[in-house]
Amino acid sequence: MTLHTAALSSSSEREMAAAQLTGSLISARNLPSFDGLRPSAVKFSPSIAHMIVGGRANRSYTGLVVRAATVVAPKYTSIKPLGDRVLVKIKEAEEKTDGGILLPTTAQSKPQGGEVVAVGEGKSIGNTKVESSVKTGAQVVYSKYAGTELEFNGSKHLILKEDDIVGILETDDAKDLQPLNDRVLIKVAAAEEKTAGGLLLTEASKEKPSIGTVIAVGPGHLDEEGNKKPLSIAAGNNVMYSKYAGNEFKGKDGSDYIALRASDVIAVLS
Repeated sequence: MTLHTAALSSSSEREMAAAQLTGSLISARNLPSFDGLRPSAVKFSPSIAHMIVGGRANRSYTGLVVRAATVVAPKYTSIKPLGDRVLVKIKEAEEKTDGGILLPTTAQSKPQGGEVVAVGEGKSIGNTKVESSVKTGAQVVYSKYAGTELEFNGSKHLILKEDDIVGILETDDAKDLQPLNDRVLIKVAAAEEKTAGGLLLTEASKEKPSIGTVIAVGPGHLDEEGNKKPLSIAAGNNVMYSKYAGNEFKGKDGSDYIALRASDVIAVLS
């Protein structure tokens, strides 16, 4: 009886300690506050409940998700990016499939594109002043995890360097992407349907190819004098590229496309 009571007491103490730890973690009062800028609401994934298991604090905090976007106070009515930075209004995530089925929040893919609403004055390379190659109103696609996210005028925005912009998309089809700077757009070759011995492969066992055909190329990268240096890769080339590089897209024709830097192309096939 005494042992049982002691166990309950110990369990209760552990629960109280875990609750205090959790409370201190989710308190937003300790977050810094600046004039005109304030941290947005701190949100946690449902898996935070797994931090306390069987009345004791779990040492793993991998389920903890903090939203770090900065909220710009309403008293500020405009944002002017500096240097070669660009302000992009993020495109809203799709809430429905093409067939009209509502998607849960967990199934909504994070958008990687939006509209340019402001651009900086450009950058200087040596004695050459290089203006931004994107203009306000352009629909652009940018690299994953690039830039600083913020909320402005009730919408999500991103401030990022122009070099983090993959390309300009004048239509809603990935195959029409116009790459910027030293990036290229590649139509990925179809995966093999059979093994060399003639066995049919399932979708799960099909190896993702790293070969494709170049659809479009950017104007090139800047040299030390600020001039564009054309790429050695041309549209129509069949190429091999590094795995896990670039941004992947699905075209309206069902084909897979990838936009990556020319330096990630490792060979031209002929």
